[in-house]
Amino acid sequence: MATQKTDSTAFKPRRKLALVIGIGKYEHCEELENTENDANDMSSALQSIGFIVTKKLDLKRAEMKHVVIDFEESIEPDDMILFYFAGHGVQWEDQNYLIPKDTPTLNGADLNKSAINAQDILNTLSDRKPYVTIFLLDCCRKYHLRNPEVDARDPDASGAKSVGLKAMHKAGSLIAFACAPGTIAIEGKGQRNGLFTKHLLKHIKTENEDIQMILRDVTDGVIEESKSKQIPFLSVSLSKKNIYLCSQQRDRPRKLGLTPLTADNRLSYMGYDDQRDLASKSFQWQCSRCTFLNDDSSRTCEICLYGKGS
Repeated sequence: MATQKTDSTAFKPRRKLALVIGIGKYEHCEELENTENDANDMSSALQSIGFIVTKKLDLKRAEMKHVVIDFEESIEPDDMILFYFAGHGVQWEDQNYLIPKDTPTLNGADLNKSAINAQDILNTLSDRKPYVTIFLLDCCRKYHLRNPEVDARDPDASGAKSVGLKAMHKAGSLIAFACAPGTIAIEGKGQRNGLFTKHLLKHIKTENEDIQMILRDVTDGVIEESKSKQIPFLSVSLSKKNIYLCSQQRDRPRKLGLTPLTADNRLSYMGYDDQRDLASKSFQWQCSRCTFLNDDSSRTCEICLYGKGS
């Protein structure tokens, strides 16, 4: 009979890297109250669930470009990558621009030279072949039609037109915007965090929960608290299942309340026919969710149906 693998490398956790940027002390446009708190709190939350976090505040454009390059060069294949940005954001000609501290103007024609193209960051990070790339953008997304007089923060300004936008895409990525195209994110003045980040912080540390399920909870919370004035927007191009930001091996099966299943006691949970059938098999992989020892031919756990290799 084949022996059960006990090498700890079989269960080696995937490396998780995060770049967290918060910009609020703008030199040429409206300052934002919550972004420093947002970045600090998000960094703490991510560190608590095993992320290696690079946090930067109030960056100028040149500084932000260097930070992104340094972060990119730290990425190794199969890393889980998360990029979080809190600050001003603008869309121009179907492109998303993140606004550094020293951007002199939000005029669309100048954004390529004065702001940071979010799609370029996504492409650059994804080209490092990570396991998954997650973008969390807590900034307004306002589209402007070649009108240099329009204020990107004012949804009622004359000359601005909100239209359907081309979403950001990259294979193996998930992008979550704080609000739908053509609308403004609620900053949460008088509160510690912006509305989107407030609900991210509430759910992001949920153990063994797929990121898409987490963001559904975030969306529900934002919609309810804003009375549907703010609706987060997702662009999903994931190729992997069960993307857990906080993946924990448990001593017992989740929700079943059972004693941990091992090679010694697994048969006691089954009837005679199952015992006779399973006793003849070679158990060669252990479920990372409930620790049950499964036959190598099984693609899912025979107890909790969790996928082999997930």
